[in-house]
Amino acid sequence: MAGYKEPGFEARRAAAASARDKALAKLKAQAPLDPAVLAERLAAAEAREKMQAEKRALLSAKKAQELAEKAERAAKIAPALTDAERKAVRDAKYAARKARKK
Repeated sequence: MAGYKEPGFEARRAAAASARDKALAKLKAQAPLDPAVLAERLAAAEAREKMQAEKRALLSAKKAQELAEKAERAAKIAPALTDAERKAVRDAKYAARKARKK
């Protein structure tokens, strides 16, 4: 009994072409889709997309509302800092960082 022989390039190319032709023949042999079924699928896809778009819009509106509420709460807790106050806070952080490095 002979051992396994690795197929050459031409044999692999012929096998690939044969498989491709067989797949194309199988695809062509399928019955065409019924227009009613196709229309039903398209309608279902459009309905699904519309529902998802509404859900995304609802979620983004909810997120925007939460952000607005959070900003409102933050404004109530601490008034906005002036430029001089922000500079003083920044300078204090810088000085604390420099002190830690020493």
